[in-house]
Amino acid sequence: MRAHLGDQLVIDSPATGGARRDGEIVGLHHDDGTPPYDVRWSDTDEVTLVFPGPDAHLRHLEHDAPEGVRGTAPETHEVASAAGAPRSSVPSGPGDIGRRVAVERRRRGLSREETAGRARMSPYYLAYLEERPADPTSAALVRLADALGTTVAALRGGGVDLPPGQGHALLHPRLRDLSPEECRTLLSTHGVGRIAVSASDGHPVVVPVNYEVVDDAIVFRTAPDSVTARAAETEVAFEVDQVDDALSRGWSVLAVGPARVVTDPEAVTGLARRAHTTPWAGGEREMWVSIRPVSLTGRRITPGDR
Repeated sequence: MRAHLGDQLVIDSPATGGARRDGEIVGLHHDDGTPPYDVRWSDTDEVTLVFPGPDAHLRHLEHDAPEGVRGTAPETHEVASAAGAPRSSVPSGPGDIGRRVAVERRRRGLSREETAGRARMSPYYLAYLEERPADPTSAALVRLADALGTTVAALRGGGVDLPPGQGHALLHPRLRDLSPEECRTLLSTHGVGRIAVSASDGHPVVVPVNYEVVDDAIVFRTAPDSVTARAAETEVAFEVDQVDDALSRGWSVLAVGPARVVTDPEAVTGLARRAHTTPWAGGEREMWVSIRPVSLTGRRITPGDR
């Protein structure tokens, strides 16, 4: 039996064959991963020293290889069956943590094999983490952060509760304009944007709203007596952005065009049926406003070598 930090130790019940107890391995006493282990039990959250017996086995959940990888260790295949989910059910595309790990690894000129060796994890799992949405254990993140000379908070997107834009700028940033098609695509992936309107006193106001994109129009719900209702029958600006302080990159899209109240009952019913969410502000907000952009522009900041 050879374990890694973050692996799960499962003690089976001899009588039923079912799992009697399980916990996360949070401490190793031998460099080769052999027992004993410090285990944090899931039922009590206590950490105890464990010498596994014949009724114990490991779930190497963080060493599962990505689909298409060959030549994996036998323990990798045990993970797939232990996890109980078919590989085809795993969504494609990297997750946020995986993207940050990959960027930091490339920034430091490290290969996957070098990084995996430093972090004491399987290269196959590191490939899986960088290429698929994954939820690594705290122990795995600690080892990765140490291997990459960064922090767990940074890999998780540290500073998400802080005002954006306080991260360090890229050494060689690249600022490029987005095409209208790219802007439409980015608009359709978000659900909260900012609309600029004139308040009752004539001063400009910027208000966040939940929105949908329907037939190339930006639509949102509001109340007739609200600030955002003043957008109706005027030309407005609508902005959406995304900022990643941990990676010092981001994008923004600005749509400008006339805003109209949707009055056709059939159209209102269709918008309500297609809405993905209700307004976060709550209350009665049954007035639909539609913005048909006549100008759609955007910009994106990425590393200069991309």
